[in-house]
Amino acid sequence: MNLQTTNLNQNIPTVTLGQAKSIIRAMAHDQSILLLSPPGVGKSDSVMQVAAEAGLPCRSLLGTQIAPEDVSGIPRIVGERSVFCPPRILLPENPEPFCLFLDELPACTPDIQKSFYSLLLERRLGEHSLPKGTWVVAAGNRVEDRSLVRSLSAALVNRVIILNVRIDVNEWLAWAVANKIRSDILSFITFMPEALMRPIPATPSPFSTPRAWASLSKALDLAETAGVLTPEVFKALTFGRISPEDAATFGVFMEQKLDTLSSDHYYIANPMDFPANPTQRWFLLHTIRMKMSSSHYSDGKISADEWNEFFKSIKAEEKASLLIGLVKQWGETGLDRQILATLAEMTGISK
Repeated sequence: MNLQTTNLNQNIPTVTLGQAKSIIRAMAHDQSILLLSPPGVGKSDSVMQVAAEAGLPCRSLLGTQIAPEDVSGIPRIVGERSVFCPPRILLPENPEPFCLFLDELPACTPDIQKSFYSLLLERRLGEHSLPKGTWVVAAGNRVEDRSLVRSLSAALVNRVIILNVRIDVNEWLAWAVANKIRSDILSFITFMPEALMRPIPATPSPFSTPRAWASLSKALDLAETAGVLTPEVFKALTFGRISPEDAATFGVFMEQKLDTLSSDHYYIANPMDFPANPTQRWFLLHTIRMKMSSSHYSDGKISADEWNEFFKSIKAEEKASLLIGLVKQWGETGLDRQILATLAEMTGISK
C-alpha cells in the first residue's frame, strides 16, 4: 500500500524510506545522498537506523545551527603557514569510517552550502580526506513545505544524488509495531491510511505526519500512565498534535470502539457480517470510499463477484455515497450492472 505524499510533484520519481535505506547502504560510501520530503516523514531516524545497522557511528550537523567554520575548521599557524583544523565531529582523531549526517541541509545559508562543496563531492575538508568508507548523507525539506528552506545552489545540487521520499503505509505500520505505537493508532491508520500524512496547512497549526502520530502515541501513553487521560485530555492531545479532521475522526473511532472492527477486506468478502451499528457502517463505508479514490483496490485482490455481492448487501443510500464522484473507479471493479441499476434508481431514469 503506497501513499504518495499529498503535495509531492507527481512527475518526480520517489522512493520509500525502506528503499532509501537500501540505496544509502549500497552507495553512501562513494556517493553523497540528499533525502528530500515534507517534514515529519522520518528521514533523520531512517539515516540513523541504517547507520546503526551497518555498525557505523552517526555524527550529525544541523544545518540551521552551524557556521562555515564548523565545516572548514579554523586556522592555526604551523611554521610559516596557516593550516585549517577541521572540527572533531567531521574528522575525529580515530580514522575509522562513520556516517556523516547533514540534517536540514536545505536550510543552510548560501555560505554554509558553499563550505560543503568539497565535502560532498570529494570527501575532503581542505587538505584532509574523510576516512575511507565514510558515508555522507544529507536530508531536508523542500521549498514548497514552508519550513524555512532556502533554494539549493546549482553547484550543490550537482554534487549529490537527490532522493525524493514518499510515505509507504505498510512500512510505517511495520515500524510502528516494532516501536510499540499504540494499537488503537495502528488500527486507525490501517482503516484510514490517508490520515498518516496530510498536506501542510497554510497557517501554523497541527497536521498529521508519521512523526506526529508517533508523538501522539507517546503522549497518550504518558497521560494514561499518570492517570489523567480523561475524554477532555484525550481531545486536547489529539487536536494539539494531528490535523483537525483526523483528530475528530480518531475521537469517534475511539468512542465507538471502532478499533474492534475487522478489516475492510473482510467485510467486502463477508457482507453478511457487515455491522448494523450506524457509526460503524459509516466508518467502514468511508474507509472503502477513500481507498477506492486512492486506487487502493486496483491490485485485483478483491474479485468482481465479491464486489457485486457486497454492493447487493448494502442500502441504496450507501451505494449512492460510494458512487458519487467515483463511477469510473467502481466500473473498473466489474460492477457495471450494479452501477447502472443504482444510477437508474437514484435518477429515476430507466436503464
